[in-house]
Amino acid sequence: MGNVDWQSLIGPLLQLVDLGGPVVAVLAAVSVLTLAVVLYKLWQFQRAAVGRHRALTLALEHWDRGEADAAKAALAKSRSYLAPVFALAIAQSAAPEGLSDRLMAEADTRFAKLERSFRFLDSVAQLAPLLGLFGTVLGMIEAFQSLQGAGAQVDPSILAGGIWVALLTTAVGLAVAMPTSLVLSWLESRMQAERVLGDRLIAVALRPASVGDARAA
Repeated sequence: MGNVDWQSLIGPLLQLVDLGGPVVAVLAAVSVLTLAVVLYKLWQFQRAAVGRHRALTLALEHWDRGEADAAKAALAKSRSYLAPVFALAIAQSAAPEGLSDRLMAEADTRFAKLERSFRFLDSVAQLAPLLGLFGTVLGMIEAFQSLQGAGAQVDPSILAGGIWVALLTTAVGLAVAMPTSLVLSWLESRMQAERVLGDRLIAVALRPASVGDARAA
């Protein structure tokens, strides 16, 4: 592989920071940190098998039908982060008193780990446009000061150049905020589905349909 020309990659970014000033520099740093957080969350979701609960769902179905051995066999094949919660439910099913609260606490602990850094992403999505707007206001102030300093020798290009440079910070702020908001919405939707599965897991573990059928009989 040929040598990477880092100068050609970093040069435009440095030029952008030079034009936009410290606000763009801050936004660039925030964007790098945000990208690192997003990549970490994707790795964390992959490692926890988020959305991949086929074996766990099969174990739930067996347990719901009263097939305890089949449920344990299917559960042993699951890589889901919720598998230990269901394993605890099976192990403690003979003593259901207080088990519901314990299972909810165990599930919420695991959900909280996966939802960590969501607040940071939400803050970036909300504050990046405001930071960009702040940079625009500062740029506009500087542009009008330059216009005032020109006195009678007013050159429209001075004002036009100052305005587009000022608006650059707003564009950068939006460029950081919009993809962050989209990724956060996607992550939150995944976690909402996970919580629904967690509620179903606990409900089935504590009140399987086979027990209700046996009582009705």
